Amino acid sequence: MIETKTRPKTDREIQLDVLAEIARDVRFKPAELGVEVDAGVVTLIGTVTSYAKLAAAAEIAGDVPGVKDVANKLIVEIAPYAVRDDTRIAQAVRTALEWDATVPEERIDSVVRHGVVTLKGTVDFWYERQAAADTVRRLLGVKSVDDHIVIATPERGDGAIEEEVRRALMRRFPLHGLDATVDRGIATLTGEVFSYRNRNDAENIAWSTSGVKDVLNKIEVAY
Repeated sequence: MIETKTRPKTDREIQLDVLAEIARDVRFKPAELGVEVDAGVVTLIGTVTSYAKLAAAAEIAGDVPGVKDVANKLIVEIAPYAVRDDTRIAQAVRTALEWDATVPEERIDSVVRHGVVTLKGTVDFWYERQAAADTVRRLLGVKSVDDHIVIATPERGDGAIEEEVRRALMRRFPLHGLDATVDRGIATLTGEVFSYRNRNDAENIAWSTSGVKDVLNKIEVAY
């Protein structure tokens, strides 16, 4: 689908659109959270009952046209029926990692304290790290996830990495003129896109490239 520029939305229009999209999602209760908007930057405030809902709210907000960035200030307060002690959460984490075929669970350790799960270890690919965090954040009783998993990227020349990222960006966003430079495995992305989701998609493309150690996303959202 080709995106085109339209009249910039006002902050009030963005706020109403974000609230409407969240209200449509059955996971959220009416007026469960608040939305503030300043110059296209959405701030989510309030309390939700799970870390999965915290992440979902940010994703919903980011998909709304006109949103340039999302500041997630939601607080997780576990509902009484969902409270689990750290031992049970730790057991659930291990089981979830073992059952996820995309996660090398034997290379990942976890520490649970007051419902906060810290993941450590080393994986070969970005998607393995992402899968581990996504699997854990959906578990009942988890308040937040601190992801300290390290990606052991293969050694590749910056030039080869840079060329691959650029070609991938061109295939996905042929009309946006995005660019990438790579220095010691760190990819820096520049250019403009028309949505917050596109900005994240471009970053994921870079992360998915073999040899990338970190990504600096300097892409701007323009309308």
